Amino acid sequence: MSNIPADLRYTKEHEYVRATSESDVVYIGITDYAQGELGDIVYVELPKVGATYGSHDVFGTVEAVKAVSELFMPVAGEVLEVNGRLDGEPALINTDPYGDGWMIKVRMAAGGDAGLMSPDAYRAQLGE
Repeated sequence: MSNIPADLRYTKEHEYVRATSESDVVYIGITDYAQGELGDIVYVELPKVGATYGSHDVFGTVEAVKAVSELFMPVAGEVLEVNGRLDGEPALINTDPYGDGWMIKVRMAAGGDAGLMSPDAYRAQLGE
């Protein structure tokens, strides 16, 4: 069974959104389920600070031993920060997807978080 924290919101593509103290700023990464399905992550390609995306746009890729997968923006907004630790330590996504393995910090556009799932809805999608 996957770790599905109650304080996060989720997408059907297995990204998560974690709120910060600022109402329009969030952290984005991939879920425990996603990292488990991918296997050992060896490389991550992430956007540059200042890049803007619409909801569901591709913002990067994650490369594992068995596959390369696109990363989809769960919210519309502008990239404020990129987790630079992932350049040298991409396996942080495997070991701590909800902590040190976060990918980008984003300032959401107005209404940018529409369509995100609750933990219960995500759990139901996974059949858990």
